[in-house]
Amino acid sequence: MLESGRLAMAGVLLAAATVSGSAARAETIAISCGAVGLELKICQEGAEIWAKKTGHQVNVVSTPNSATERLALYQQILAASSPDIDVFQIDVIWPGTLANHFVDLKSHVPADVLASHFEAIVENNTVNGKLVAMPWYTDAGVLYYRKDLLDAAGKQPPQTWEELGAIAKELQDKARSQGNDRMWGYVFQGKAYEGLTCNALEWIDSYGGGRIVDDKGKVTVDNDKAVRALTWAASTVGTIAPEGVLNYSEEESRGVFQSGNAIFMRNWPYAWALAQAEDSPIKGKIGVVPLPKGGPDGKHTGALGGWQLAVSKYSRHPEIAIDLVRYLTSAEEQKRRAVAGSYNPTIKALYQDQDVLKAVPFFGTLYETFTNAVARPSRITGAKYNQMSAEFFNAVHQVLSKQEKPAESLAALEKRLDRLSRGGRW
Repeated sequence: MLESGRLAMAGVLLAAATVSGSAARAETIAISCGAVGLELKICQEGAEIWAKKTGHQVNVVSTPNSATERLALYQQILAASSPDIDVFQIDVIWPGTLANHFVDLKSHVPADVLASHFEAIVENNTVNGKLVAMPWYTDAGVLYYRKDLLDAAGKQPPQTWEELGAIAKELQDKARSQGNDRMWGYVFQGKAYEGLTCNALEWIDSYGGGRIVDDKGKVTVDNDKAVRALTWAASTVGTIAPEGVLNYSEEESRGVFQSGNAIFMRNWPYAWALAQAEDSPIKGKIGVVPLPKGGPDGKHTGALGGWQLAVSKYSRHPEIAIDLVRYLTSAEEQKRRAVAGSYNPTIKALYQDQDVLKAVPFFGTLYETFTNAVARPSRITGAKYNQMSAEFFNAVHQVLSKQEKPAESLAALEKRLDRLSRGGRW
């Protein structure tokens, strides 16, 4: 409550700072927000709360759901030094790529407020000593499952991908024999875009196959464990996963699962609030657990996701934009977002908040999954991350679509990435 009070006072002071003559002048701040699930609606609600507190107005700009397409749009806007967007919602992998276009927020955020956020995310958003973005919400890939169907069959959630495959096939066949010929065992994000990089990294890391590029810059993707991971993934397409999964992003996957036509789904936590909504066919019938291990010797893993808020250097009203960012990333607003939309807070204390845990129980049980998520190699690959990721997800897509065999695809991919990195010197 103290923090929200300080932020409200900051908004008053900032509004007062725009006084022209004897009347305070209201300004309009534009913020880019994604539109996956409830994302746009919840962003608009938060912006409206801030606007009422400060007297300013907010224009919420919808951007492409695909992270790959959104980055290209941002780069175009920022390269033109456009003042049209004041606050950018940026992916956890973009601070290094876009840092030169953003305001350093370090002197604008009290040390105790910054310390309340996950240290690793603050570090991720700090480039050459400058805090280029504030943590807004974090993410890790998780496994959704039809608890009602597994319970009826006397099954526990799978511990390994192989177990998932066996349960998925058995329950898929059972549902189809009972008349639901649209039932599938497993849906995920198989489209050739950044989401496939996350899914494939999870498969590979779960088998102990590394992170594509190691912390020293060496390309490590061509190894037996990675081959094994992609061999398993490719085996699902057309058997327990529909051929159409090759064109699925998050919302297509959720659509199939939430309509009651999938046993398992890999997705982000945002899907929980939607699946549990009053009009959801599967309300009260689902569970969430860590993604499976790659065999008995593998490990549970989930790709680190999440989004940050950054202030453009080209904003006409940077101080007001900073105040908006401080409010939207505050404990008050992060709690509201967690309860209303199951967006993972970046503020540690909220994982012990009873209102949050009541709304999203797995925030407590999967805390370790969120705090130990596997990061994509964006820091080590720097400005070349986008190219590296595109090479990776396109190679994986070729494997999933049966156009290339895993071993040959990964061997060729490693050679391409080695050239791109100039032998590991990114």
